[in-house]
Amino acid sequence: MSAEPVRMERRAGQRFEVNLPVSIQVGDRTLAGFTQDVSARGVFLYAEAALPEGTPVELTFTMPSEITLAESMRVRCCGRVLRSLACGAGQKNGIAVHLGSYEYLPECHPAPEVGRALPQDSTPEGSEAISR
Repeated sequence: MSAEPVRMERRAGQRFEVNLPVSIQVGDRTLAGFTQDVSARGVFLYAEAALPEGTPVELTFTMPSEITLAESMRVRCCGRVLRSLACGAGQKNGIAVHLGSYEYLPECHPAPEVGRALPQDSTPEGSEAISR
């Protein structure tokens, strides 16, 4: 019989488990992905590419009304990759991002053109990197 160690939860903010399509801007590349969960200070998402720790990223997605407690709003977040979990062929890579800043976008701001993001074990269509 082995006892698991007691782990202290270090997260300060509430985490929302939401599966949202997200546009991931890395330098001059735009990747498609989808979130697993979102908090005020971070996001865990899946994408086609594994990103090295420390990589600066810009994420754009629509925050649902369940989180904003008002209407759904597009948001752009800037952050850095905390860790990247490379997966096998045909699977998405898990990426944890620490958010440093975010801004709500006006309704007239066009949504980025990215391929449809699908959960793992799905065959995405058009989810390759898109040049800006």
